[in-house]
Formats: sequence, C-alpha cells, structure tokens
Amino acid sequence: MQGVTREKLGLLLGLAGVICFSLTLPATSIAVEYFGTTVVGLGRTVVAAILVAVVLFVRKEKLPSPSQFKSLLIVAVGAVLGFPLLTSWAMESLPVSHGAVEVALLPLATAGFAMFRAGEIPSIKFWISSIIGSLAVIMYALHLGFGQLQFADLALLTAVIILGLSYAEGGKLAKELGSWQVIAWAIMIGAPFFIIPVGLNLTTEMLHAPIQAWVSLIYLAVVSQFLAYVAWYSGMAMGGIARVSQIQYLQPFLMILFATVFLDESITSFTLVTAVIVVFSVILGKNAPVTKKVAVSGKS
Repeated sequence: MQGVTREKLGLLLGLAGVICFSLTLPATSIAVEYFGTTVVGLGRTVVAAILVAVVLFVRKEKLPSPSQFKSLLIVAVGAVLGFPLLTSWAMESLPVSHGAVEVALLPLATAGFAMFRAGEIPSIKFWISSIIGSLAVIMYALHLGFGQLQFADLALLTAVIILGLSYAEGGKLAKELGSWQVIAWAIMIGAPFFIIPVGLNLTTEMLHAPIQAWVSLIYLAVVSQFLAYVAWYSGMAMGGIARVSQIQYLQPFLMILFATVFLDESITSFTLVTAVIVVFSVILGKNAPVTKKVAVSGKS
C-alpha cells in the first residue's frame, strides 16, 4: 500500500512539474514585453538564486566535486543560460502556440543525448522518428513564416537542442548528486555572471509595468527556474522515470491551452495536427530500442 501511495504521489508531482513548465512560455511572452530579453532571460536566475541559496544553506548541502562541477557547467549553459535567454528572445515575435510545437521536440532531443552519453547506439526507428518530428516542426515554421524560417524559429530549435543536452547531463548527474540539487547548483553557478548584464538593462520604466508582467517575471524566477524542477525530478524519483516521463507528452497541448486562456491566441487546426504529429514521433523515438556500443580489442 505504501508503494502504491508513493507511486501516485510521484505521478502527481510529475504532473505538477509539467503544468508549471507549460506556463513558462506564456509567462515569458507577457514579461518580455515590459522587461526585455536580458532581464527576463537572465534575471529569473538571479532572483531564483536567492531562494536556492537559502534552501542549500538550510539543508547543509555539500559542495559538488570538481568532476560534478564540469557536468553542472553543461546543465547551467542549457537550463540556466541558453534556454531562458533564447526563448525570451523568440517570444518577442512568436506566438506561444508556435513555440509549443517546436519545444515539443525537447523529450526527443533529451533522449538522443542521453543515449550518446550512456554509450548507446540509437536504432533506425529512433532516427526515423526524429526526422518525422523535425520535418513536421520545420514545415510548420515555414508555413507560418511564409516560406522561410524566422530567426526566432532557429533560436527556439537551438534552445531545444541545448536544453536536451543539459537535461541528459543533469539526469546522469542526478544519480550521484541528487535530483533537484542539480538545477540548484547550476543556478548558483550561473547567477553571479548574470548580475551585471541584468543590472545594466534595468530601467525606471520597468517599475511601471502592469501587475501581470511582475507576476509573470516572479513566476519564471521562483517556479519555472526552480520549483518546477523540484516537482519534476522528485516525481520521477518517486513514481519511476519511465512512467512519470510519459506525462511530458501533455506539455505542448497544455502550452497551447494556456496560450488561448491567458493570451487570447487563436489556435488553428494546423497547429493542433502538427503538435499531434510531433508528440507521436517523440513517443515512438523515446520508446525505440537501443544497443550498447561494444568495445573491440585486438588479439595479442
């Protein structure tokens, strides 16, 4: 009975994490209009670092080892620098529903990097799924861009690749450092470098931003950048990585739903169909069989 309760709690935490992540692009779209790319993209980490520092101090978490620090740098580059900054820039010109379709490739990118980091060889099924998903996203972007990819599309796709590598590295590191501790230490690594650029981009006009912009910025800092990771990683630890990770397939549809509710975006059938194709390709790719690389030694 205790095991069942723990598994259900893990699923609930995983769902909470996915819902929190699904609100990231809508919140970014609202905040970036008033605070700009740098403050929204990097400022969230500076604010989150205050909360994280308190948690690490109260829990008396030990410092990462030099080898762990190297992996944390990769996590920081993706989850703390690259993804927030690139998505903030992209959300200045793209609708959230558009971004939701492209970010839907994230689980597939993560799975691909995880395979390579584990010394596994992806199967033909994985590559076919990756091509189908990628082509669907590119065709979608070309259709909305009147025949050409916008720089914002390239920024989003780059963000997905960078964060995929970051997630894969973080997942591997979590086994020895702890689940939420990975993002916590990555935040502490990145925050000191962001203080100056964020400070240089602060203006007095920002004080007059509407309440929804401030709420969005605080949400990005406290929830998207830290608490959502705590819920997501804790959920996978309690409910099982394989089972809880399936909930992530809901994320693009939740993003689209939140875009209609909070931003009054009109969602076309083309967007929904493309999202379904991308998610279906991600499901096939993540469940594709893999083989381990075999080291061949020569005869003496």
